[in-house]
Amino acid sequence: MTTLPTKLSPQPWMTAPATQAVMEALEARGFSGCARFVGGCVRNALLKTPIDDVDIATTLTPDQVTEALEAAGLSAHPTGVEHGTITAVAMGQPFEVTTLRRDVSTDGRRAVVAFTNSWEEDAQRRDFRLNAIYAERDGTLHDPTGQGVADALAGRIVFVGDAMTRIREDYLRILRFFRFQAWYGQGEPDSAALEACKALKGMLSGRAAERTAKEVLKLLEAEDPRSALRLMAATSVLSAVLPMVKAMGRFEALVEIQTSQLFETDGELRLAALIPDDAKVARDLAERLRLSNATKDRLIAAAGKEPRIVSWMSPREARRAVYRLGVRTFQDRIKLAWAASERSAAATQWRGLLALAESWTPPPFPLTGEEVIAAGAPRGPMVGQVMREVEDWWIDQDFIDDRLAAVERLKAVVQGMVY
Repeated sequence: MTTLPTKLSPQPWMTAPATQAVMEALEARGFSGCARFVGGCVRNALLKTPIDDVDIATTLTPDQVTEALEAAGLSAHPTGVEHGTITAVAMGQPFEVTTLRRDVSTDGRRAVVAFTNSWEEDAQRRDFRLNAIYAERDGTLHDPTGQGVADALAGRIVFVGDAMTRIREDYLRILRFFRFQAWYGQGEPDSAALEACKALKGMLSGRAAERTAKEVLKLLEAEDPRSALRLMAATSVLSAVLPMVKAMGRFEALVEIQTSQLFETDGELRLAALIPDDAKVARDLAERLRLSNATKDRLIAAAGKEPRIVSWMSPREARRAVYRLGVRTFQDRIKLAWAASERSAAATQWRGLLALAESWTPPPFPLTGEEVIAAGAPRGPMVGQVMREVEDWWIDQDFIDDRLAAVERLKAVVQGMVY
């Protein structure tokens, strides 16, 4: 039988001066052991993977946490005080410090909580057993569910207690299940969790769009989320959240390309690969999930059909496309077209087009509006018309680096329009 660890080895984030300052402040107000690390930082330390945030659970009340931090000269911000969370800032680094709590009532969206001194009660309201592991300052582990450490090391995503109950407390835990399955899951998924997600999928309708979008994008940013997406499709959770997704072939191919070619993981582009190349569909998706304007614009641009992107584009055609679309949109469309094509036969060509976009800097158009007016065009709409016609000629000439030729072309265009 494998012996499970009972203590974390020293971690850089645990011994960092900022972390120690927060823990010392809390223990000075309470007692040794009144604050423990919890959640992702503990889980990822067990898995020897990078951590994003350091979360702390404590028996101190929010008021006591604030007093402790301020007494130590640290900043305290009531970012979620109604749920017991104070954000501590030490040396510029934020730490979420949350009082132990238990649910009083839940409605699937939000919970009314009461504070407690019981680590077991606090663990029972968390989502998955691998997220309900606590660690003291010296790394000593506490696993109130008795299965969290084993789950983390085995890649099992199992709800704390009854899966149906946990989901009814917060219906977005359905998406969190698939997100954690994508990031940490190994082997067969937990059957009770899948059955609960399938049974309650209808309750995802009308959930907070921003939180839904956050979960979807985090899921898609996993190194290889394909199996998790297949599970979502099989349980009809995918259609409940993203009804515009009709096929996953291009998405699966894109993930394969990104992993095999060592491209950066890109959740937004993977989302674009899941939907049809239709600007209206992209816009509807962005509005449904209340995506940022930047993400919405990217999805809409990636869905465009002109100019047509093919692997056999000449360098001249590719430069035109880069100039018209911009580097990012051109590269997005290249990757989407690559994923929709017979990839093995044209991989070299696709990579070449991506490299061209990286290495070629579109030159600035050599003429100005004032020069158009000086050439005889009257102020007003005609200036723009002349500029566009000359620019089209300049692009057709493959961005000719000959200012004199551009001026001569300008004169000819103005003469043709004015006289």
